[in-house]
Amino acid sequence: MQEFDKLSENPAPPGPAALNSAPAPYTPVVSGIKSWAEEDRPREKLLQKGRAVLSDAELLAILLGSGTAKLSAVDVAKLVLKAAQNDLNTLARFSVKELMKQKGIGEARAITIVAALELGRRRKEADAPARNTITCSRDIYHVMQPHLQDLPHEEFWVILLNRANVVMRTVSISRGGVAGTVADPKLIFKEALEQLASSIVLVHNHPSGNRNPSAADIALTRKLKEAGQLLDLPVLDHLIFTDQGYHSFADEGML
Repeated sequence: MQEFDKLSENPAPPGPAALNSAPAPYTPVVSGIKSWAEEDRPREKLLQKGRAVLSDAELLAILLGSGTAKLSAVDVAKLVLKAAQNDLNTLARFSVKELMKQKGIGEARAITIVAALELGRRRKEADAPARNTITCSRDIYHVMQPHLQDLPHEEFWVILLNRANVVMRTVSISRGGVAGTVADPKLIFKEALEQLASSIVLVHNHPSGNRNPSAADIALTRKLKEAGQLLDLPVLDHLIFTDQGYHSFADEGML
């Protein structure tokens, strides 16, 4: 009986059949995008880091909105791109029916993809609007003519330029009476900083036709130039606009 008890306490090793049997296949647990770190989710990533850092799959995933029971939106997007050899131009030629052949893509999602790529195509085909480059005071005068020609009152404007002196935007700062207008430096530099301008040009008109700067014009120009130096936003010129011509502080060595 004692020998029998010992055998019971030490069961026999598994036989050949047990050794040769394969373990059950591992089924991965699928995690949706919501389980990702917030900075890795496509929408949050776009908000925090900007659109340029997102991959094609992440941008496409935003269009899809969600994935399937087993695939995240990014996974579905990767499958769609793979079917197009990861080429957006090839993907743009897919029809709604062709897109619907892809896993996780129904009619609504296929239509969304087609519409988004069509917008991109139309943007590419559209003629880029002409952008003005400031190379001299005459260029400034021509840029501002549509805004200041024939005005019976004074207005103060600022031209925002990028590093290549291309006009980013013309901004109206203030509007006054026949004799003058107020130019608030805080508003001028607020606009420039918000638009990430590299430099600015000041412009205001004299309805009287007198091109000569007043003492107030000279003092304001000096004040704005000094402020621009502190903010690394140089003032390249201050133009006094009239219907018959202009006065350039830079041309006259007054800047």
